[in-house]
Amino acid sequence: MNADARPRPGQSRRSPAALMAVALLGVAGTALAMARPDPAPPPAFVAAAPSPPPSAVPAAAPSAPSAASPGPDLTRVLRLPGEPPATGSGRFRTAPGGGPLLGRSGMLRTFRVAVERGSGEGTGAFAATVDEVLGDPRSWAGNGDVRLRRVGPGERADFTVYLATRTTAGRMCAAGGTNITVGGRPYTSCRATGRVIINLDRWRLSSPRFTEARIPLGTYRAYVLNHEVGHELGHRHEGCPRRGRPAPVMVQQTLKLMGCTPYAWPRRDGRPWTGPRL
Repeated sequence: MNADARPRPGQSRRSPAALMAVALLGVAGTALAMARPDPAPPPAFVAAAPSPPPSAVPAAAPSAPSAASPGPDLTRVLRLPGEPPATGSGRFRTAPGGGPLLGRSGMLRTFRVAVERGSGEGTGAFAATVDEVLGDPRSWAGNGDVRLRRVGPGERADFTVYLATRTTAGRMCAAGGTNITVGGRPYTSCRATGRVIINLDRWRLSSPRFTEARIPLGTYRAYVLNHEVGHELGHRHEGCPRRGRPAPVMVQQTLKLMGCTPYAWPRRDGRPWTGPRL
């Protein structure tokens, strides 16, 4: 044995076979380490998308009032609270768009709907009520001799249904030859040529003839629309056919019932409901 092969102090003597076994174990360990998949990084190293600070989170936009939002139940109230505006701007906003064809036969009459600016009433709600009332089978189109259709701004119309404050309604009716003043103020609604003029006071407050009989405001609105549109369609005032019976719609029910009870429609029990002409 030469000096280089002699073990140094602290070094154990290993046989060539032992050294070979150690080498083989090292190679196998390396191969196993290379074949094992890398472990997933611990959660601390997973980057999360930063949340925006509260001031950067967009707030939900406030919901706009819906045209279909429920208002007072007009089948239950007799009149609306508060005093309606006595005067508006004198200018009108026409309801946009158009309405369905109302009626199945007869001459077609087109109309617009307009609401005075400053009246506190919306064109959409007013137009919807007009469409609903005139489209009811108890209304004029149910007779089969006329069809009605609402048109929008700029379209040809045979007449316009206006909702106006009492001051404006009084002026418009007087221009058409009708004095609607009662007790020193414009009180009723009216019809002038090509104009159906609904007084805002009556639209919101009804009439004592109806409120005293506990008739809902919705019924009065149907009456006043049918009465004034009836004038535009050529119908004149009528009387009560018999005391205690429902009043024909062409009775001036806002002012008097002539012994009849309030009734809002031109038709009853599937046929026209009329009284003696005045």
